[in-house]
Amino acid sequence: MDLSFSPAEEAFRAEARDFLETSLGGDFAVVRGRGGPGDEDALFEERLAWERHLGASGWNCLAWPEEYGGADADLNRQVIWYEEYARARAPGRLGHIGEGLAGPTIIAFGTDAQKERFLPPIVRGEELWAQGYSEPDAGSDLANVQARAVLDGDAWVISGQKVWTSGAHWADWAFVLCRTDPAAPRHRGISYLLVPMRQDSITIRPIVQLTGTSEFNEVFFDGARTDAANVVGEVDGGWKVAMGTLAFERGASTLGQQLNFANELDAVVDAARQSGRIDDPSVRQRLTAAWAGLRIMRFNTLRMLSGMQGATLSREAMIAKLYWATWHRNLGALAVDVLGPAGQISDEADGMRHDQGAVPTCELGPAQRLFLWTRSDTIYGGTNQIQRNIIGERALGLPRE
Repeated sequence: MDLSFSPAEEAFRAEARDFLETSLGGDFAVVRGRGGPGDEDALFEERLAWERHLGASGWNCLAWPEEYGGADADLNRQVIWYEEYARARAPGRLGHIGEGLAGPTIIAFGTDAQKERFLPPIVRGEELWAQGYSEPDAGSDLANVQARAVLDGDAWVISGQKVWTSGAHWADWAFVLCRTDPAAPRHRGISYLLVPMRQDSITIRPIVQLTGTSEFNEVFFDGARTDAANVVGEVDGGWKVAMGTLAFERGASTLGQQLNFANELDAVVDAARQSGRIDDPSVRQRLTAAWAGLRIMRFNTLRMLSGMQGATLSREAMIAKLYWATWHRNLGALAVDVLGPAGQISDEADGMRHDQGAVPTCELGPAQRLFLWTRSDTIYGGTNQIQRNIIGERALGLPRE
């Protein structure tokens, strides 16, 4: 694992930094620093325009092969892009599910016709995607999905419910796990369908979170239809495709996530200085532990990415979610603690305000939003308990429960 960058790669960094600074200093200045945890609903139309600006400028889907509209960027260039994106405090991405999950899955498992239809609009930032995995009785137990899809002539007809569906209220399409053979064993008889979300037979109900925002949704399919050709991989073979999608979720974008974590940690340190609590030895110890933990996270991610093979989840990747979710939850608690008693009051004047001066939803300050949001980190994307099972069974080869 080489942590250095070549002169050509540093030139790429300068190009990326110039693009971001120029764009975010001009027409898109309003979205700078917006759309992060607890702020996902902010400035939707402006951030959608940002997605299209990225596509038109050639900065979207950099890791994709050139034949599909990407730049075929190697790992180092991906790392550089995500680092500079975070350092510039560029907005939270509306298109990340399409770019990071749906697109790579279609590239790896899809047909030529699917690639031709679905990949270009993702690159252009014109179509947004959602992930239809979790259900009321199939969250971390993904193999227990009960949403049904029945082939009716030239279309799949879908009935059932999905929950915790991020961005469903914005999405044009979703990739949805459905049971297509109810008699098959749990991990079989599941198909991976691409479903248009803008149809009357789909009902989307926002779920109000602790932060007062509604990034997540319940989604009800009542006879929703999608073309018979919109199954990725083999019919009844969707489990393999679904696992491939989860592997892509652990890709280079996680380094950008960590740079955003670093921005949050810097804000926590600044707030501790302003409140005077940085002089408390226990607070300094927690800040130091957070700093060290973030670097451990980065080094493990670089090790993980250096050994990734397409849609295969490495042993190193199996510990990543458990580690960063726990770290981030602890940072949320620290963010409120460094404010002292003021952290218990809904007040924007907490030393971590947005540059734009916008009043947050529910009158929460950024530290309070961070605290509330990070309660969910150890639940979504596979709970900490499930992550430990995965590590034990798949990485260490221990007997199943």
